[in-house]
Amino acid sequence: MKEIIKELKSMNIGKVEIDVPLSKHTTYKVGGVAKAFVYPKDIDSLILILKLLKEKNIKHMVLGNGSNTLFSDSIYEGIIIKLDELKNYYFKGTKLVAEAGCNLIKISHAAINNSLQGLEFACGIPGTIGGAVYMNAGAYKSDVSESLTEVKVLTPDFEVITMKNNELEFSYRHSFFKTHKGYIVLEATFKLKKGKKEELLDLALDRKRRRIESQPLEYPSAGSVFRNPPDTFSGKLIEELGLKGYTFGGAEISSKHANFIVNKNNAKASDIKYLIDYARDSVKKEYGIDLILEQELINWE
Repeated sequence: MKEIIKELKSMNIGKVEIDVPLSKHTTYKVGGVAKAFVYPKDIDSLILILKLLKEKNIKHMVLGNGSNTLFSDSIYEGIIIKLDELKNYYFKGTKLVAEAGCNLIKISHAAINNSLQGLEFACGIPGTIGGAVYMNAGAYKSDVSESLTEVKVLTPDFEVITMKNNELEFSYRHSFFKTHKGYIVLEATFKLKKGKKEELLDLALDRKRRRIESQPLEYPSAGSVFRNPPDTFSGKLIEELGLKGYTFGGAEISSKHANFIVNKNNAKASDIKYLIDYARDSVKKEYGIDLILEQELINWE
């Protein structure tokens, strides 16, 4: 691994950091240490990095804002790629084009400031454009798939292609990219609608107020833990079992919203994982419902 890192540093492909605590790059603020983080300066650099890692058979992954992930406490014996430098975006009429590393909250506010509607649901989602497309991020009964028209993608064969919305297998918190891990989102294009800036700002402020009132934003978390089953809410099921406020180690099933697990007191990743499993097993035992995890578990094998 040292030789690979040395080679990456010599390639002029962007910043390379070694022995990086994952707690600094995930919204849970937990996780072990990654051997290296690489920040490609452009798409050509990304391709060079991936070709080298494939040639040397080095474990690697692309990480967005870490807002929907739970890394284990173990060392990540590989390379984590961050697309933070792919952060350009522009508007053309009602069209928005944004690179994968763009901050989703920033982009949604930029759309509002341009009197465009279609992304205001995302004003409180702390992710990247790439991550949002990957998981079909959504809130308030809206999601990315409703306004996204196409994405620029890097294939496992290092080709840059364009994929249309109807090719992306969108469904509730799911996309083509979840089952085709070698494909990487580079850029997304959205077709928005003209709206009234003042009304959109009021809507964004109202939703911010609702989030503050209903979600435990004062503690590190990764948002909703489980997808909602048909015709009910995961948080409601967990709360009915009396698990609201249940703690293990430094983690808690939030006393404010039972579908959130929070890092309340220097939790370990294993504390959070225990509560995920406990809540899921309890709901299965009591209701016969298999809750589907909305978050990604990484490096637990």
